[in-house]
Amino acid sequence: MTLAWLLTNIVTALQAYLLGGINGSIITSKYIYRRDIREQGSGNPGLTNFLRVFGKKGVLLVIAIDVIKTVAPVLIGGAIFARCGLNAMTGRIFAGFCAMLGNAFPLYYGFKGGKAVMAIGVMLFAIDWRVTLLGWGVFAIVLACSRYVSLGAITGVWGFPIALAVFGVGTTRDLITAVLCATLLVIRHRENIKRLRRGEESKLSLRK
Repeated sequence: MTLAWLLTNIVTALQAYLLGGINGSIITSKYIYRRDIREQGSGNPGLTNFLRVFGKKGVLLVIAIDVIKTVAPVLIGGAIFARCGLNAMTGRIFAGFCAMLGNAFPLYYGFKGGKAVMAIGVMLFAIDWRVTLLGWGVFAIVLACSRYVSLGAITGVWGFPIALAVFGVGTTRDLITAVLCATLLVIRHRENIKRLRRGEESKLSLRK
């Protein structure tokens, strides 16, 4: 481990965490609808709660903000690593994990954030098409069959490390980071898991 390696990782982590902490649901609800999403519905500042509370009209803006604030740090992370002679994919995956941490524990909002579903979903597109296909494929199938976004997320997310291992994409560090990403998402859904067990979890409806 050299000083340059350490600084590369620190800079990548900081920029990803800070950009990842920007929340599209909070910004859109507060400045467009004049109602803080954290005070509505389940109180979670994520896309699912936003959709339940405000309907489909503002969802595209939320998605646009959340996509940009995830794609940017992931691409920057890859560029920083490549510039320093390190593996670009490792930089993207590491930056993606840090962006997830920013989404889940944002500095700007008292460390109370979303569940990082959109963050990891977007990140997969910058990794490998096979990883993206497996992760999103499992999510879509489970969601279509159950209409539980949470269940789709906590099952689909494991397609990330599994795909890395099966297809031999990335390094050992990348695989460990992918497992950490999946674990973080599951932990953030612990209350949803309890509701799923009790049969009390809300199902997604696009009628509103």
